[in-house]
Amino acid sequence: MPGTTPPVLEGAPTDKQKKYDRQLRLWAASGQQALEEAHVLLINAGPGAAGVETLKNLILPGIGKCTIHDDCKVQDADLGVNFFLEQSNIGGSRGDFLKNNLQELNPDVDVNWIWDPLEDLLAKHDALKPYTLIIVVPPVHPNSLSKISQHCQATDTPLIYLHSVGFYSHFTMQLPYAFPIVDTHPDPETTTDLRLLKPWPELSALVEQKTRGLEAMDNEDHGHVPYVLLLLHYIEVWKLSHDGKPPQTYKEKNEFKQLVSAEGRFSQPEGEENYEQAIAAVLKNFNYPEPSSAVKEVFKSPECQNITVSSANFWIIANAISQFYGTNGVLPLPGSVPDMKAKSADYIQLQTVYKEKARSDVATVLGLVRDLEQELGRPQPIEEREVEAFCKNAAHIKLVRGRPLQVIRPGENVEWGVQAKSAVNKLSDPDSLIGLYIAFLAYDVFCANHSSHGIGARAHEPTEDGVDLDWNSEEMAETMYKIIDVLIKESGRTLEEDELEEIKSRSSKFVAEIVRAAGGELHNIAALTGGLVAQEAIKIITKQYVPVDNTCLFDGVFSKTSVIRV
Repeated sequence: MPGTTPPVLEGAPTDKQKKYDRQLRLWAASGQQALEEAHVLLINAGPGAAGVETLKNLILPGIGKCTIHDDCKVQDADLGVNFFLEQSNIGGSRGDFLKNNLQELNPDVDVNWIWDPLEDLLAKHDALKPYTLIIVVPPVHPNSLSKISQHCQATDTPLIYLHSVGFYSHFTMQLPYAFPIVDTHPDPETTTDLRLLKPWPELSALVEQKTRGLEAMDNEDHGHVPYVLLLLHYIEVWKLSHDGKPPQTYKEKNEFKQLVSAEGRFSQPEGEENYEQAIAAVLKNFNYPEPSSAVKEVFKSPECQNITVSSANFWIIANAISQFYGTNGVLPLPGSVPDMKAKSADYIQLQTVYKEKARSDVATVLGLVRDLEQELGRPQPIEEREVEAFCKNAAHIKLVRGRPLQVIRPGENVEWGVQAKSAVNKLSDPDSLIGLYIAFLAYDVFCANHSSHGIGARAHEPTEDGVDLDWNSEEMAETMYKIIDVLIKESGRTLEEDELEEIKSRSSKFVAEIVRAAGGELHNIAALTGGLVAQEAIKIITKQYVPVDNTCLFDGVFSKTSVIRV
């Protein structure tokens, strides 16, 4: 506009913004800030490659702090799988060399090393309190692993337990019992909410204004009516001959498309792109704005229904939005409008109507939040921008229920509980990798029974008796068979003998590779696993995107991954 002063630019991007430009596009400044405020502890007791590769992939994007607990000495076996160690390091403290070499990757990150024995560290009061995420790579004694798991449950600290052995790897995440995510980054196509079947008065008024005398318009104006307004106009036309109801069935929607198509002036040289857009939008936009099952789960959860003064901000806002939905029958409007054929002034006017409605919905929800805060006596009000972000993403919020880590102890059976029946069904599927998960459980049981260190063992590392672990494939297979038998018994299912033998035979192939590797890692598998774990760690830290729930398995022989909940 003439005479309007352009907005003042905030200046050129800083060096830091340039450095992290690509990841800022993924998780924005809020995600980067969360990353920089995080402190990750890596308990790196095993061969070490997968854990270090995970840290590498967190250090490069700028994690705030990371601490390595590693009291091992560098051995020849380390050099073949760990690119952060070299020949001259043999005999020295592995954690010290790893700390120095990882620090070189990014001077913005504070990298630390702890050399105390893990048992001594855990004996200290609040030793784990500073860490916002803990990653454990075995061997870790069951008592120590249990203490770590219990601390994480009590403090809602996420925990990742990681294995990488031979061509296989697996990690299990112990998330807080209630781990909600607002910014799930859904597919952009699923975020459009045009409210075609439930318009509000201001939108209906705009339709009336812009489509009045539609048939008498010249070709220029007729071809530039925004398709959203066209659809809303023809819905009203349809209702006149259908008892006041919009198209509902698939057949009716196709008939409605024919109605719209018949009104388009496609014979003119320029065609009518707006009518084509309207016809294409019918099937995916002619649905009532019903919340997804994930959103309903949040609304029905006890944390949402029974809020207290100590409830997290998420639950206060969720309760307010649940009230909003109960009153209005819809979630707050996101307010975004897709690109479409239209004159600039008309498009801006349409955009404004949607944005004003979105702001009005945010104001209503914010009022409900303030009422709740006053009722509860909360001293610190929730920021308006947090409420606005929640409203914008309300249709795509997700609640992940964390489960405790399975700590394997010598002589104890693995308990499956409510997951038993589902696990047996997956075990019968030849394409499922749950057999690999059971093989890793057998590996943990075997190592807990044979290693003085507890769960896991470094490849070819002598025990206190000065001899290598006896990687007995028959004993590990028998251990795995017992785990499978307990699982089937808990599930209540009865399997035919030939089906059971097929399951055990298939699972034995996983055990054979773990025994062949003798607890050792392959660098390419460890590096890939480190990338997978770091990706999930970033999701957890930034509380963006939806993390794995709760176990991920990787078969490097067939390059196949699987996610299971156990």
